[in-house]
Amino acid sequence: MLAGQATAMIEAKLMLAIMDAINIGLIVLDQEECVVCWNSWVENTSGISFEMAQGKRLVEIFPELDGKRTQGAVRNALRNGYASILSQSLNKAPFPLYARDPDTNQPARLQQAIYVQPLVVEEITPHCMIQIFDVTAAVNREKILREQAQEMRAFSHIDGLTGVANRRRYDECVEDEFHRARRSGTPLSLIMIDIDYFKAYNDSYGHQAGDACLVRIAETLNAALHRSGDLLARYGGEEFVVVLPGVDRQGAYLIAENMRGKVAELNVVHQKSPDIGQVTISLGVVSLIPSQVDKLDELQLAADKALYQAKRAGRNQVVVYGEQPA
Repeated sequence: MLAGQATAMIEAKLMLAIMDAINIGLIVLDQEECVVCWNSWVENTSGISFEMAQGKRLVEIFPELDGKRTQGAVRNALRNGYASILSQSLNKAPFPLYARDPDTNQPARLQQAIYVQPLVVEEITPHCMIQIFDVTAAVNREKILREQAQEMRAFSHIDGLTGVANRRRYDECVEDEFHRARRSGTPLSLIMIDIDYFKAYNDSYGHQAGDACLVRIAETLNAALHRSGDLLARYGGEEFVVVLPGVDRQGAYLIAENMRGKVAELNVVHQKSPDIGQVTISLGVVSLIPSQVDKLDELQLAADKALYQAKRAGRNQVVVYGEQPA
């Protein structure tokens, strides 16, 4: 008998050593949801010794679990014999468990995945075991990957030279705004912009100067927009386009004329320009309230036609589609 007791004690110590050696949290609860045992991992991360927790109900130790999914999983295991997995995506940190953040050396709450498993042993009332996995590193990696994906998506929508939106971003934006204007019955305006005699500027001053000119003009045009919903994009080469949701014809004309004037004020010398000897822009404006029969292509074609009229009429001016050049 004594030998059997000694063997049982050795086995019990061995089981405790194994529980403490495992690098996850282990909590065993009885049928009354009271703590039968938990390992040193739980002690270290909760700051509560097993002696303090033994015999107490789980929600007495961790009141914030009361009525939550973890408690429901425990009861499901004890009463129905069902195991449950609580992923970190829906239950990021159910237990108030902490570890030192290696970067700040401050206590940081652990992100957790929980597995609740029924324990069925003959001649013993139902128990359950809660396994707590620290998934903080995985969650942080996912966060970093999401942020990197967002950054990559943002960069994929930016023109590499000028820093404004690119053609891809414009295509997405104008389509979204066209359908939104159709649903709401509000106006949508476009401004097509072309730098006058830009090929001659490039040929005369070189591509490096041409790139610098594009950057300055893009910055000037962008500064003329004051609403977060407005978009300036590089349409291609020396062409830019502006999307103005909710702006009528008169408002779009005023914005375009302001842009034209601001570019003229830059006084960028252009000796090959046959007009005024400096860099200027021509702008075509179109504005409409999309109806069921209007098509986005028609809107863009109208802006192109207005721009063409502005260039034919002498450049360095704004033409509104449907109106005669000044």
